[in-house]
Amino acid sequence: MNQPISPFTKAELLPQEEMLEISKKKGELFIGIPKETHYQEKRVCLTPDAVAALTAHGHRIMIESNAGAGASFTDTDYSEAGAEVTCDTSKVYKCPIILKVEPPSIDELELITPQSVLISALQLKTQTKKYFETLASKRITALAFEFIRDEDGTYPAVRTLSEIAGTSAILIASELMSNATQGPGLMMGNISGVPPVEVVIIGAGTVGEFAARSALGLGANVKVFDNSITKLRCIQTSIGRSLYTSTIQPKNLLKALRRCDVAIGAVRGKDRSPILVSETMVESMKTGAVIIDVSIDMGGCFETSEVTTHDHPIFTKHGVIHYGVPNIPSRYARTSSMSISNIFTPYLLQIGEEGGIENSLRFDRGLKNGLYFYHGILTNKSVADWFDLAYRDINLLIL
Repeated sequence: MNQPISPFTKAELLPQEEMLEISKKKGELFIGIPKETHYQEKRVCLTPDAVAALTAHGHRIMIESNAGAGASFTDTDYSEAGAEVTCDTSKVYKCPIILKVEPPSIDELELITPQSVLISALQLKTQTKKYFETLASKRITALAFEFIRDEDGTYPAVRTLSEIAGTSAILIASELMSNATQGPGLMMGNISGVPPVEVVIIGAGTVGEFAARSALGLGANVKVFDNSITKLRCIQTSIGRSLYTSTIQPKNLLKALRRCDVAIGAVRGKDRSPILVSETMVESMKTGAVIIDVSIDMGGCFETSEVTTHDHPIFTKHGVIHYGVPNIPSRYARTSSMSISNIFTPYLLQIGEEGGIENSLRFDRGLKNGLYFYHGILTNKSVADWFDLAYRDINLLIL
């Protein structure tokens, strides 16, 4: 009788010594920062101070010439901080780690070396299936910074940019109400004997909170609408004073919109923002009133909103001034760049200390949450559902 053939050798069946985890060795990172080519994108991922901190830890940074020009950082600032400055775009994309604000275009993806690490925004709603197919063919490991979580479960990049967008909305509205921009000539300030400007904020998230904080600081009367009682309670607690809050009831909202000088839309939905203010409601607003639709990047919550640009940011409809620029933080590129840099720098230092991205992903659950491609394998269920692609659980790939 033939003996069954064992799949193991005799040596493999003998008891083996236990394999213990060895200590992590510090790794040297080589990071490439290309110049942003997306329309009107002026931000940069790392400031010269952040570059100096990384190079002091033995890491290499290669930055494309004029990458920080839009945020008022010169090539000299970067070279003095220890970065290598180059005019060759393809050379930057050859770096093992690519750091970007906007997701790379298909042409830029072609320049990336296979098996590289890409850290950028994903902006899922603007992507195509080909983008993910290219990542897969190049076996790229990709992280989206809007998916990265903090220890407390919040999304630091989303919160930071929402803080900027909320504060910016009030500054922009204040500018648009002045006579310099053919506005009604109102000042967002509590001047003695003059009725204060009325501001309506729809949405009590981070954008709404910082818009309310800024408007109150300038002396405006603020009314906040949201369907979440918890969010309305939180906004009062965080601001530290009681203010007018209401659930989104058409009668109350219409009454507030008729009286307001500024209306700010800051409501996000799952696939697109819900339209909460109809064209009829906009028609009932004052002539010269200002609408800032911060949620325009997800469709907008005013029916009359349209996407505009930083070059031509406003249009007037039914006598109401509309502002619909989707990339508000890029208007304040230096502040935004510093905020993004503050998020990236600790993560990059941590990745270096732990010996590379593989170890960091193994031990940092927040960073792992930002991962959507791992060596060319899709690991994010939202992306898979949106584009009808196959995906695998990252916990089965990284043990």
